[in-house]
Amino acid sequence: MADLKERLLPSRPASAANLRDASYRLSASGRQPLQGVDVLGLKKRGQGLRSWIRVDASGNSQVIEVDKFSMMRRCDLPARDLRLLDPLFVYPSTILGREKAIVVNLEQIRCIITADEVLLLNSLDSYVLQYVVELQRRLKSPNVGEVWQSEGAELNRRRGSRNFENMFGNSSPDYLPFEFRALEVALEAACTFLDSQAAELEIEAYPLLDELTSKISTLNLERVRRLKSRLVALTRRVQKVRDEIEQLMDDDGDMAEMYLTEKKKRMESSFYGDQSLMGYRSTDGALSVSAPISPVSSPPDGRKLEKSLSIARSRHDSMKSSESVRESIEELEMLLEAYFVVIDSTLNKLTSLKEYIDDTEDFINIQL
Repeated sequence: MADLKERLLPSRPASAANLRDASYRLSASGRQPLQGVDVLGLKKRGQGLRSWIRVDASGNSQVIEVDKFSMMRRCDLPARDLRLLDPLFVYPSTILGREKAIVVNLEQIRCIITADEVLLLNSLDSYVLQYVVELQRRLKSPNVGEVWQSEGAELNRRRGSRNFENMFGNSSPDYLPFEFRALEVALEAACTFLDSQAAELEIEAYPLLDELTSKISTLNLERVRRLKSRLVALTRRVQKVRDEIEQLMDDDGDMAEMYLTEKKKRMESSFYGDQSLMGYRSTDGALSVSAPISPVSSPPDGRKLEKSLSIARSRHDSMKSSESVRESIEELEMLLEAYFVVIDSTLNKLTSLKEYIDDTEDFINIQL
């Protein structure tokens, strides 16, 4: 039987035999063979170095190479927050206030804002480069109010009815902390970009709709259908930015959480206060050596240090909770309200355009 099988079946190549033996050894060791998949390469790709643009509080910028886990430790952020900044994924607009950072995902602007620096993924996108240039100019310019005069005037001419020169011309005052000045540039960039998109859609839509009412054709109907789909997508993006700003304005706790400079100052003052208090206690203990010491009431040095640190942490938490209630959030609230008015006006513009399209469709249906 074996001789007949060898005569009828072709001989198996040696390479196939070696491959089978190797796969058997891998499966016997508990690992499944994966042909054509570089698992190690995929893991390294998610953990590899990425290029970031760093802008400090003085307006100086540099390009740094940081891996994902180092960035998570640097900004005290979870991995899901960094995933919002990945340009390979599409996420809706989000503004998150964390313990040591603000995560911003507004249209093309995706960055991490701390009390000392702004970190953006290095990109050749013109909007990212414009954000970096504008932020540097505002941080370095002594007369910050004169920066956006030309841009505000141009936007005012384009919109016509609303006066944005007073709003954008007096932006980024010197008393605002660094994180809010960086956040304002991101809000302004997103609102200006969405408003320009709405203005371009208006310029294209109204003549097309008027042409459709005068001449009903398959080509004009198809152009209106594409226009309406673009309008729905843009309205959804504008609505998400508006809802995100409104959600922040409605939550005092979220706004207080975004005061990174104040939290950093409180942490430093509490830390140095605890250090000086511990130094005073140790000095006082050294002077009163002759005092009687009970062996039962004196814990070891490790327990003493742990107790003092727990007291310091509890005192810091209580101080933080009490100050967060009294903390003035008017600056951030006024900043968010200004851009809420801007994005709400853009949304109203798109809503009016949608109503005009609906009225045109009703008119065409009556004619047909």
